Amino acid sequence: MVDLESEVPPLPPRYRFRDLLLGDQGWQNDDRVQVEFYMNENTFKERLKLFFIKNQRSSLRIRLFNFSLKLLSCFLYIIRVLLENPSQGNEWSHIFWVNRSLPLWGLQVSVALISLFETILLGYLSYKGNIWEQILRIPFILEVINAVPFIISIFWPSLRNLFVPVFLNCWLAKHALENMINDLHRAIQRTQSAMFNQVLILISTLLCLIFTCICGIQHLERIGKKLNLFDSLYFCIVTFSTVGFGDVTPETWSSKLFVVAMICVALVVLPIQFEQLAYLWMERQKSGGNYSRHRAQTEKHVVLCVSSLKIDLLMDFLNEFYAHPRLQDYYVVILCPTEMDVQVRRVLQIPMWSQRVIYLQGSALKDQDLLRAKMDDAEACFILSSRCEVDRTSSDHQTILRAWAVKDFAPNCPLYVQILKPENKFHIKFADHVVCEEEFKYAMLALNCICPATSTLITLLVHTSRGQCVCFCCREGQQSPEQWQKMYGRCSGNEVYHIVLEESTFFAEYEGKSFTYASFHAHKKFGVCLIGIRREDNKNILLNPGPRYIMSATDICFYINITKEENSAFKNHDHQKKSNVSRSFYHGPSRLPVHSIIASMGTVAIDLQDTSCRSASGPTLSLPSEGNKEVRRPSIAPVLEVADTSSLQTCDLLSDQSEDETTPDEEMSSNVEYAKGYPPYSPYIGSSPTFCHLLHEKVPFCCLRLDKSCQHNYYEDAKAYGFKNKLIIVAAETAGNGLYNFIVPLRAYYRPKKELNPVILLLDNPPDMHFLDAICWFPMVYYMVGSIDNLDDLLRCGVTFAANMVVVDKESTMSAEEDYMADAKTIVNVQTLFRLFSSLSIITELTHPANMRFMQFRAKDCYSLALSKLEKKERERGSNLAFMFRLPFAAGRVFSISMLDTLLYQSFVKDYMISITRLLLGLDTTPGSGFLCSMKITEDDLWIRTYARLYQKLCSSTGDVPIGIYRTESQKLTTSECREIASQSQISISVEEWEDTKDAKEQGHHRSNHRNSTSSDQSDHPLLRRKSMQWARRLSRKGPKHSDEMNDHQSTLSYILINPSPDTRLELNDVVYLIRPDPLAYLPNGEPSRKNSICNTTGQDSREETQL
Repeated sequence: MVDLESEVPPLPPRYRFRDLLLGDQGWQNDDRVQVEFYMNENTFKERLKLFFIKNQRSSLRIRLFNFSLKLLSCFLYIIRVLLENPSQGNEWSHIFWVNRSLPLWGLQVSVALISLFETILLGYLSYKGNIWEQILRIPFILEVINAVPFIISIFWPSLRNLFVPVFLNCWLAKHALENMINDLHRAIQRTQSAMFNQVLILISTLLCLIFTCICGIQHLERIGKKLNLFDSLYFCIVTFSTVGFGDVTPETWSSKLFVVAMICVALVVLPIQFEQLAYLWMERQKSGGNYSRHRAQTEKHVVLCVSSLKIDLLMDFLNEFYAHPRLQDYYVVILCPTEMDVQVRRVLQIPMWSQRVIYLQGSALKDQDLLRAKMDDAEACFILSSRCEVDRTSSDHQTILRAWAVKDFAPNCPLYVQILKPENKFHIKFADHVVCEEEFKYAMLALNCICPATSTLITLLVHTSRGQCVCFCCREGQQSPEQWQKMYGRCSGNEVYHIVLEESTFFAEYEGKSFTYASFHAHKKFGVCLIGIRREDNKNILLNPGPRYIMSATDICFYINITKEENSAFKNHDHQKKSNVSRSFYHGPSRLPVHSIIASMGTVAIDLQDTSCRSASGPTLSLPSEGNKEVRRPSIAPVLEVADTSSLQTCDLLSDQSEDETTPDEEMSSNVEYAKGYPPYSPYIGSSPTFCHLLHEKVPFCCLRLDKSCQHNYYEDAKAYGFKNKLIIVAAETAGNGLYNFIVPLRAYYRPKKELNPVILLLDNPPDMHFLDAICWFPMVYYMVGSIDNLDDLLRCGVTFAANMVVVDKESTMSAEEDYMADAKTIVNVQTLFRLFSSLSIITELTHPANMRFMQFRAKDCYSLALSKLEKKERERGSNLAFMFRLPFAAGRVFSISMLDTLLYQSFVKDYMISITRLLLGLDTTPGSGFLCSMKITEDDLWIRTYARLYQKLCSSTGDVPIGIYRTESQKLTTSECREIASQSQISISVEEWEDTKDAKEQGHHRSNHRNSTSSDQSDHPLLRRKSMQWARRLSRKGPKHSDEMNDHQSTLSYILINPSPDTRLELNDVVYLIRPDPLAYLPNGEPSRKNSICNTTGQDSREETQL
């Protein structure tokens, strides 16, 4: 066998390609042959062509040298004219012969020789087979005219004084300048704007015309007036400017003919140049031009990338972005691939925006456009998705590519990305902040069913309103005669802020105290609501970590207030001022907050109340005596500085003590037991695991279908199931992955088992298997294929037994020829539900917030018309939330996902807002962090009297932190409105009366042979069809006896008070928003924890597979 190592010697360790080409002393005896490779033919012509033409840098030097020669020849011509003495006489010989000194002639000959040689050489190198094409070129002809006479004069001395029109070299200089600019752009690998090139051509053309005219007139008038160069310049300027004084005029026919020729040339050449310049200017106006590098380095700017820019999106961004004082000096560069809309152009011409907003037409996928926007110098980049697209997945794909392109071009630029579908989130996990529209939307709609008006609460928290304004008349609703609008408008100014504990005046004194102690006393003393903290060494935010949490000096505190502490000034009131004591008591419903809070963008003055400790049995906390009624509790326990375990009344939600309160009949009827754990399957990658109520075994897919029986059950409508709790119905077009986030908050582990509402999904299209596989572990979750347009489908899904009906905006209707008509079908369908089912709570999602004025529309409602006028006034005063006083929005019955766009914008200043919102909505669960819930004020709770006493009661007993009140008040109606409501009530029917119309015989037949009585086709539903016909007949026979119920439902108004003043009086049926501590944080080590799931094998494996 041949030894290969001996046959092929190994390469030396430092052998390089350069050694192979140049040779190496160690390889002298090697038989290898050096081979050179050339991209072109290795000829002298090719080498010259590479140097003079192809190489960008050497070609630029050659053209610069040529340009200098032409300017030098023109300069020598001017010197010759200035040195020449004007000869007497009018002979024509003065036109053909001039006086030229010998040194000047030598210089001109040298320049001519070099120029002609360079021209011939470049013509030879660029020769492509047609010699006449090279000879008949205008630059070559001008070069021959200006250079050949000087070369001939070398051999024929008598021709040295022959006139040569050397001034025509200015046109050759113009041609060389254009080529030089092109080579310069190629050499620096940068494309300059065509506007600059066109302006340069226009200026050079105009200068060449003027210079040619000056020299021509001066030379031709040698036999006339003997004009000098200055007089010729004066004549040309006066002539070309169409002024024509007439003091300087040509005398000879030759000069007159030359002026006519030059004017004709100017009339032809200049309009063409101006037309091209105007066209390029208009194109530049459309594309937006560039954002200069100098401005990017000296000024701060952010870039907004969108696929299409609408006026509503633009104004929401600008109003929210510039609402923060420290962002007033920022510039906004908009990068959009479409041409600027007419309305957008009109808005950007307003001086307030034209100085700060720059529109660039371009694509984020092109590095040139990103360079125009100076993306690498930007403070942040906002990438928004187009939610009006029919294919939302395609819109997400475009957003993902934009994010990738920006990250590739400017890796250090912070990214703020809006995505539509939750399954696409993991593609942009590198972004600094991400808002998934469907995640937030469905979670918010789900919490609306448990905590009323959660959507309005979150919207007000993430918006910047004028509730902070120093002038009361500038705040929302302060000029309204309605007291509720004043309170609602003022409380809408509350936002979430943060500060380090040791740097805070609000919270510094509570170092070493419990969280609930700090929250209660900060609210009592300053009127601020402490809702969460974050450790210095931890990135996780904890909402209401509970009374066992001890505040540290380095903790970052998150609180709700009218304005941040840095913009506040504090005034202490002396305890001896007894005259001010009466201000702390309640003075009726018109009472404004007791604290003198003057909030603005600059300063807030807060009058500190008496902070001395009061007796726990004092009169302000004691239960008022009511006749012979027994006093339930003499006083409210004080909030302890350090939590006492025995004083906490926390309930163990894992054991669900409410289950022990069930009666024996309920125990017999309830055969299904629930467990708590993580859902085994997730429909998309990147969903946060949440501890939920789950079934021990998943439900077969056939049993999830509500309107079809199977081998496991014979039920075919919601009535047959006999649910104890009222239903929650969701009407959606498709079962997208975001719908999973609607179910999870409703099945969270901290919801009591007895309060779980059945969830029915009314879908236009059947769901896929992956979605069913994800929801089959949740108890009492069903789906049904149908539409809210069909009364049969509504009755079958149990609309008469529903507590809430959630109508989700359909993707297929989000785009329309007229933008605001995208909500037309949804609004009409909801209006039909509103008329037919008056007692049903309907929660609607709209595409455009402006359309919420059509919800529950009544044409003759004078109160709604008054609210419409108020909305217009608030919009004229510059409010960002002009629609906030609309009754459907204030009550939380309508919501638009575009309202949450400001959440992404606020994250630029408050990077914690997305995390806090996700914790409030239950999208994220952090160990030790609380959750949002609510409690209703009943008659037994009215002894507490004020919001401050309720705050103390909750903090001292359960550790809950209240953050606001949802209040419902009666609405005063006029006589005409009452008549209209009474007429509307004639076409409505209540749940109880519908139940009374059930025929007992039909019920028995329905339960005994329910499977054979219905099918998927409506023609196979004789019983349901008969019920629908009975329903229709009853609608025309409804009398006015139902007007009381209808009147009660429609004559009330509801609104939210975020962080109301401590002396706010509690009213009956008030719903208080609470942040309740995590019950799992108080479990002993032996108790179950989050790690105990019902699926220790399958569930954990599936979670590991779905997470990145």
